[in-house]
Amino acid sequence: MKVVLVLCILALAAARPDEGYSTRYDNFDAQELVDNVRLLKSYGNCFLDKGPCTAEGSDFKKLIPDALKTSCAKCSPKQRNLIRIVTKGFQTKLPEIWKELAAKEDPNNEYHDAFNKFLNESD
Repeated sequence: MKVVLVLCILALAAARPDEGYSTRYDNFDAQELVDNVRLLKSYGNCFLDKGPCTAEGSDFKKLIPDALKTSCAKCSPKQRNLIRIVTKGFQTKLPEIWKELAAKEDPNNEYHDAFNKFLNESD
């Protein structure tokens, strides 16, 4: 009976989807990135496959499509705040790069309204 119980618990744990993104970059200074337009542009070029990526940029780039499609559903409150800071930084300081990113990641504007709603919410 104990073996069956252990197997059931293991099966539930394995079947449970990942609940969130890694907290590895939760202390990333998003405001410092946004305040440095040259660095922000470098990250934008990384995300657009137009330039090299830092280790962080490569990791962020992998998460962008999922975060956009789910309006950051797997993000912690801290991660939501970081994404809002960086996104608004692109929108205000480098709108041409933001337009390219939006076109690349959401060419049919499927997620536009939901993502904008997410950007304007507060946790």
